[in-house]
Formats: sequence, C-alpha cells, structure tokens
Amino acid sequence: MKLLLTLLTMILFLTSGAAAESGSDTLASITRKGVLVAGVRESLPPFGSIDKKTGTYSGYDIDYVNALAQKLAVKVKFVPTTPETRITMLQNGTIDLIAACMTQTRERAKQVDFSHVYFITGQRFIARKGQFKNPRDFAGTTVGVVQGTTAGETLKKELPTTVARNYGNYRQALDALRKGEVQAVSTDEVLLLGLYLDMPDKEQYEIPRAQISGDALGIAVRKGDRRLHAFINTTLLEMEKSGQADEIFNRWFGPGTPFERPKNFNRR
Repeated sequence: MKLLLTLLTMILFLTSGAAAESGSDTLASITRKGVLVAGVRESLPPFGSIDKKTGTYSGYDIDYVNALAQKLAVKVKFVPTTPETRITMLQNGTIDLIAACMTQTRERAKQVDFSHVYFITGQRFIARKGQFKNPRDFAGTTVGVVQGTTAGETLKKELPTTVARNYGNYRQALDALRKGEVQAVSTDEVLLLGLYLDMPDKEQYEIPRAQISGDALGIAVRKGDRRLHAFINTTLLEMEKSGQADEIFNRWFGPGTPFERPKNFNRR
C-alpha cells in the first residue's frame, strides 16, 4: 500500500501540467511538415522492436505513436533512441517526442514534460535459479543495470548496500551475469521478461518475485511544449474511453501473450 501511495503521488506531481515557460509549438511544426518524429526503442520488446529485414517497427509504444499520428493525419518517422541519448535528442530537436518505455521521475521532469501514465510496472531482477527469493536477499550483492535508466537510482534508494554496476546495454549486463561479474541484472519487470525469453540458456535463470519499485511510464515532450503536451494527454484519455487503449494493451499483454499481465491502471 505504501508503494502504491508513493507511486500515485509521483504520478500527480509529474503529470500535473507542462512547465511554466512557453516553449516551441512542435504540434504546429508536425502538422505543417506532415510527419511526427518519434524516439523509440528498436530492440526492447514488447515496447519497441524493429524487423531488420523490412525496417518495420512494432510494439506497445509503437502502437501509441501510430494512434497519435493517425489522429493528426500525418505520417510517422521512428528514430531509435537509448536511455542515454533520448532526452538529448528531444531537446536538440532531433525527435518530437519520446515513446520509449520511459519511467517518470522527478529528476527527469525537470528536463521534459510527461504525459498521463500509459503503463505501470515495477523493477525486478534476473538471477541464477534458487539464489534469491525476496528483495532483502539482494542486499550486499552486485547488480548489473543499464546506464541512463532509473534502475541504479532505485537500487541505491531501496537497497543501499547493493552495488549497481553500469553497462552500455542489456546484452552486456547479461553477459556479466553469466560470467559471475554480477549476481543479478535489474530493470523493469516487463523488459526483464522479454530479455529472459530471449536468453538461449534461460533454464539456468529466473525472475524471482522480488519487486522493489512501482514505475509509471509516460510519453515525453520538450519542456513548455504546451500544445503537443495537451494533445497527447487528450488523445490518451480518448483512447481509454473508446477502448482503443485496451485493444493495444491486450495485443501485447493480454491473455495468451508471452507478456500476459493484468492492466492495473485506467484513465477513464
């Protein structure tokens, strides 16, 4: 309950509105050019991935971007981003928005404006089978995280004696786990499941029921980009009311999918 109350407080703080400064009118630019440029992930299913043969993007985030573009009657250009590059790419105008499994935090809210929440998840671990059962078991261990994500910050806050070791990507972190350089890899539970399912040696590993955070994801725009920010929030609410949001959720997380989970948020 304490975790849920803390999360809800963060959501209210981070989605209370755009920043006070005026900012640019990206919405007008998108409409004029006829193209929405979205920063997404290209190798992070089920949120964003690319078919290398066709160049086609797919995923939960991708479906939301396509819905925004459809309402604006514009085309979409997907640009791959990483946790380290996405905010810089947004601020320098390379992309119009970020839809890349991005956790809302107070620190990030100083740099971008977040939309309403469109997914809630939590941080967990991949580790060798039988070694860990609850969060306390990870105290004093070394855990691999990806630089630019919130995983390291959360570990420091929730498990102060745990050492977070940064890696450039999840492949490097998982390689470190196999070599014994770290005792676990930690990130959002849905991303962990995707990584786990793709591991050729997954029978040696597991995702214990040890969750240390509740994380709200949002679409990010530049600070003060009021019209685009308002458009996204209005569209998200309309998608919830029409059932379109449920359709997207069920496509990626509904019954029978590899990432099956209940929908624990609603903006109707």
